[in-house]
Amino acid sequence: MRIRVLMVMLGAAGLAAAQTTSPQATPAGRAAGEKIFRSHCASCHGVAGVGGTGPNLTTGVFYHGSTDADLYKNISQGIEGTAMPDQFFNGVQIWQIVAYVRAISAAPVKTKLPGNAAHGAELFSTKGCSGCHLVKGEGGVRGPDLSLIGSQRSVAHLRESINDPGAKVDKAYWVAKLITKDGRSRSGFVLNQDTYAVQMLDFADGLRTVNRSDFKDFGVDRGSIMPSYKDKLSASELDDLTAFLASLERTREKK
Repeated sequence: MRIRVLMVMLGAAGLAAAQTTSPQATPAGRAAGEKIFRSHCASCHGVAGVGGTGPNLTTGVFYHGSTDADLYKNISQGIEGTAMPDQFFNGVQIWQIVAYVRAISAAPVKTKLPGNAAHGAELFSTKGCSGCHLVKGEGGVRGPDLSLIGSQRSVAHLRESINDPGAKVDKAYWVAKLITKDGRSRSGFVLNQDTYAVQMLDFADGLRTVNRSDFKDFGVDRGSIMPSYKDKLSASELDDLTAFLASLERTREKK
């Protein structure tokens, strides 16, 4: 009996995934999708889908395929190389989310930025941003790679990150600080750890694995090592730098 039920469930999931357009593109389907979106997706994409730590979904631009089938796949399986995880929802629920995303992107909204992106690129270099952040393979590694940040974060989030970088710090950028028994100090991002060792991206020496048996002291700073630029940029400079970061977008996949 259990095997029969499982086969039915798997068969239903397969049929759902085989659809090319959302069968839930109805008022009821979109309403159900909105409820799921607000409870499980809004923490990254914003309550109205305009973006936050995740990209804005109201622009009508989807960088990993733009068909309903593409959206279904991206939601159900996640997107490799991004922060988008796979989801545990059943096929009907995923189609409801697709229907809702389609609804909020039906009239594309493109944020109008007042800044000058070209001048923002100059500021990125002269204000020290490139010392910690990579853009197109150039820069430092003490902060996130910003090469595609315009397609990963909302404009509001970009501005907040410049003015108040400590407001939201991703766990991947918590800084580990340790002292070994021989008196050597190390600091960097923890990449992996287990009972016996810690693998870290040491700011001074690159990728290193340190055995826990060699630790004298170990701690993790959950704050941001990036300084606030709130009082270091004029209003126009903030606009320009934000415009530059927003311009760093992923090339849209063609279907």
